[in-house]
Amino acid sequence: MAKAQVALGFSHEPLMFSVPFMHLLHEYLFPVLWLAWGIGWLASSRWSSAEKRRQTSPERGLYLAEMAVAVALLSFPKLGYGWLGERVLQRTEALFVVGAVLLVIGLGFTVWARLSLGRNWSGYVTLKAGHRLVRSGPYALVRHPIYTGLLFAMLGSTIATDEWRAVLGLALATASLFRKLRLEERWLAEEFGSEYAAYKDEVKALVPWLI
Repeated sequence: MAKAQVALGFSHEPLMFSVPFMHLLHEYLFPVLWLAWGIGWLASSRWSSAEKRRQTSPERGLYLAEMAVAVALLSFPKLGYGWLGERVLQRTEALFVVGAVLLVIGLGFTVWARLSLGRNWSGYVTLKAGHRLVRSGPYALVRHPIYTGLLFAMLGSTIATDEWRAVLGLALATASLFRKLRLEERWLAEEFGSEYAAYKDEVKALVPWLI
């Protein structure tokens, strides 16, 4: 059977596979999952409570710009100029599987967290009218499960892409999310006082029992 060339993890360097299904899986799995997640995420933003406090426009603009650059580095092979296009490891089928598993787990974790937050959710750092501290669902495991899920999903994409451009994109996204996390922590501490302090003592920020 003739082998088909498949671009792995949005990369311009192909791997060879003989099964048509695998050709489709390697070419479309990551972009389709990210696109479906993005559409659902934007659509759900309509069902949020009114805000009583939110990030400044410059802060929101910087966050969006950083995440846009990170996503571009992860998604577009043509940005792999020079060393950015070099492979980090020897690309294998196992890397694709590991990356895909992390992507599915990460995106699924963000959706679970979004549903647990209900109308308290926002794409930016905000406090809602009647805001309550959610500690159920994934919030019983980590304080910022949406960030956890995003980082795991982007790590999965980075592993599957296996180029330095993706590593740079992941590093940029991580730095941006950590800065957003610190602002959110400060606001929640101001809003909920000792209740949030107790929550911080009991539950880690991003990785259960570790970080």
